[in-house]
Amino acid sequence: MSTILVIAARDDWPTDRVVKALTDGGAEVFRMDTAEFPQELTLAGRIDARRGWSGGLTTAHRAVDLADVSAVYYRAPNAFDLPATMSGPERRFAAAQARAGLGGIISALDCRWVNHPAATSRAEYKPLQLSTARACGLTIPPTLITNRPDAALAFAGEMHGDIICKPVASPVLIEDDQLKTVYTRRLTPADMSDLRGIDTTAHLFQAWVDKTHEVRLTAVGGQLLAAEVHASSDQAHTDWRADYASLTYRATEVPTDVAAGVRRYLDALGLRFAALDFVVSSDGGWTFLEANPCGQWDWIQHATGLPIAEAIADELRGDAHEH
Repeated sequence: MSTILVIAARDDWPTDRVVKALTDGGAEVFRMDTAEFPQELTLAGRIDARRGWSGGLTTAHRAVDLADVSAVYYRAPNAFDLPATMSGPERRFAAAQARAGLGGIISALDCRWVNHPAATSRAEYKPLQLSTARACGLTIPPTLITNRPDAALAFAGEMHGDIICKPVASPVLIEDDQLKTVYTRRLTPADMSDLRGIDTTAHLFQAWVDKTHEVRLTAVGGQLLAAEVHASSDQAHTDWRADYASLTYRATEVPTDVAAGVRRYLDALGLRFAALDFVVSSDGGWTFLEANPCGQWDWIQHATGLPIAEAIADELRGDAHEH
């Protein structure tokens, strides 16, 4: 019997919803977290001239034959949990062997992926997101990535309006054992008069796009599930992640040209899932900002009723349909 392999953190409750949607539909599911290897999960994968990868992934309670895996749902699993008796160099060596062995076999499975980790890793780069969106017919804002203050000043002068600055990579960092987020900033003339620190690393500058609201569009295969995000505070109007309490949501339709561009975008990057962010201007135009190939979606489903977990389950089963 074919099995859907789910690889996610053990305590990731949005994944619980996907697993429930799969099992409610009669699918066989084997769920694992890479943190279970090698102490709670064992591997015995074999390949030869007669057949591709087969053999078992086994826990104390379940087992699956690799040859029976029809689809993989891959969503931010935890790091390998290696025996504490190992020295630091031994742990680094063993972790590399685990990635190449367990990770290598799983990534070699010829099946349906949501999403393949190699595709996810590539699609996380914002410069590639912007060039792909542009090539796929989506509107993007003028953007500069630089560590040169003079280039930032020249860019701001060309825009004839406000610009914003935001991280090029993940906005999250840990400092003094605290999780901190670097939010998007709308730059003032005073900010532009003192650009010390720009030269220390890459910064992303972008033309500010006047907007009435934003849209979080969760694309799952051919299904496009979009929610308007309305901000009632100045802080959230600049970056809605800065003030979730001020947000309201409403399911919305996707314009035909945007829908076509989004589907081309997923195809171009080999994705079956992405969480895309757009701003919507007063004339109804949609401008692409970014697309997270492993983005959060559960709070949007909770707020709007959009059936995102069910759409992911459909895609994994291979019975999704165009909308």
